Amino acid sequence: MPGNLKEVRNRIKSVMNTQQITKAMKMVSAAKLRRAQERILQMRPYSQKLQEMLSNIVSSGDVNISLAEEREIKNVLIVLITSDRGLAGAFNANSVKLARKHIAEKYPNQASAKNITVLPLGKKGFDAIRKFVTKVDDRSVGIFATPTFDAVSAVSQFLMDEYKSGRYDAIDIVYSQFKNAATQIFTVEQFLPVPKTSNANASTKPGLSGANVAKADFIFEPNKEEILEYLVPKILNTQLFKAVLDSNASEHGARMTAMDKASDNANELLKDLRIQYNRQRQAAITTELTEIVSGANALAGA
Repeated sequence: MPGNLKEVRNRIKSVMNTQQITKAMKMVSAAKLRRAQERILQMRPYSQKLQEMLSNIVSSGDVNISLAEEREIKNVLIVLITSDRGLAGAFNANSVKLARKHIAEKYPNQASAKNITVLPLGKKGFDAIRKFVTKVDDRSVGIFATPTFDAVSAVSQFLMDEYKSGRYDAIDIVYSQFKNAATQIFTVEQFLPVPKTSNANASTKPGLSGANVAKADFIFEPNKEEILEYLVPKILNTQLFKAVLDSNASEHGARMTAMDKASDNANELLKDLRIQYNRQRQAAITTELTEIVSGANALAGA
């Protein structure tokens, strides 16, 4: 019995130490979430307006944009945005699950021909997806640790260059759209070719729908081709950066929620362990008292 008491005491101490870690991680994630949330909430309206404008221009059909050219899809690149660290609940697992589902449903022929390449932004996505996809480009795995606009723009420029060269015929982004600390919306967006404004495409864009997005006429000065040559890459850089910021805020929100639940679970476990400890201690005391009384009775009888 004393050995069992020591074991329970050790378990209580271990759970208390773990609870201190989960509470500290929750506080750190909460502080990071506030900053990340401010960044994405300030970025999102600007990004959505740029995407709406670009889709309207592409849909007009009177301008030739190489990045909007649709061709037969033979080779596909999936940009998978996850975090570098775990302990964020199902955040990373859900992103990988969505990427696999998207490939299976939209690109089954390309997948069977092994013409699917995944470009993971985040170490967790890289570790998970390479078990299911043979072609994984690891050049930008660590970019999620420091999601600056310059670093993300370099990745975006690489994607545009690969599309222009014809190496890939379609590029999609899988990421988590931030809603609040407890809710993340796992999303797939078409990056290239530039999506046109339509009921099908616009409905997949956060904040956009085919019913309320109307084509608009723009006045270009000096000329449309020259402006678009400069403007389209800038807009695409912004779209990818917005997706990274969304995932960054979603990660901190998911981790804060996961650590909060872990702390609550630790409280429940501590409650059960303390009840178990008290019961065993009472049983040990009762046993000792019984042995003492039995011994005293035996001496009295002698």
